[in-house]
Amino acid sequence: MTLHMRTVLVWGLLAGLLGGLLALGFASVFGEPPVEVAISLEEQEHGAQPEEAPPVGRGVQRTVGLAIATCAFGVAVGGLFALAFAFAYGRIGRLGPRGTALVTAAIAFVAVALVPFLTYPPNPPGVGREETIGDRTALYFAMVAISVLLAVAAIYGSRRLGGWLGAVASAVGYVVAVAVAAALLPHFDEVPAGFPAQVLWEFRLASLGTQAVLWATIGVGFAVLLDREVRRFTERGTGAGLAAG
Repeated sequence: MTLHMRTVLVWGLLAGLLGGLLALGFASVFGEPPVEVAISLEEQEHGAQPEEAPPVGRGVQRTVGLAIATCAFGVAVGGLFALAFAFAYGRIGRLGPRGTALVTAAIAFVAVALVPFLTYPPNPPGVGREETIGDRTALYFAMVAISVLLAVAAIYGSRRLGGWLGAVASAVGYVVAVAVAAALLPHFDEVPAGFPAQVLWEFRLASLGTQAVLWATIGVGFAVLLDREVRRFTERGTGAGLAAG
């Protein structure tokens, strides 16, 4: 069976769109309540709001705006995931297409979402100083880049060492390396005194949960699409490969 790159990319985009829709539902149910509480606390702290209304109202932000953002992000991530799958296919042990898709999604979630989250967790409205937004954003994406590069290095290391021992050693090496990188990067403690810890915890947990839903859906959805294609060629007894075009 030959998997054409164009087909793989389309599957990634479709899986990403589905992931964005499910992430939208999760964020709406679990993410919006702590955001509303945080906004209310911020308004109480700063007193009366300015007479001029914001360009985009809160009602649009939590409905249409959230839907567009999550779906667009899901599609973009799905496309990148398809490229990551193409890179990983045949390089992660002896896994077939479906196994590669699931493992790639798990690795991507850890490298792209979990590790940066643990290093620079997101803040709800009212937490964090405006003058550090640029620095915090740049450092967050720097941690994403570092984590991804170290994950790729761990995959190569696992292949060269071979076997389960090599996989475990590479995973441990990745954890140690990202821990060192996180310790060396600057950190920010900008949670205002008196800000409810429960609200902060619920917001951050919902943010991580939204990412988990997105990546799990992309991995499973992509694997299901692959499964349909694999079944079409099972009786032919042909090998699986990846072709451009």
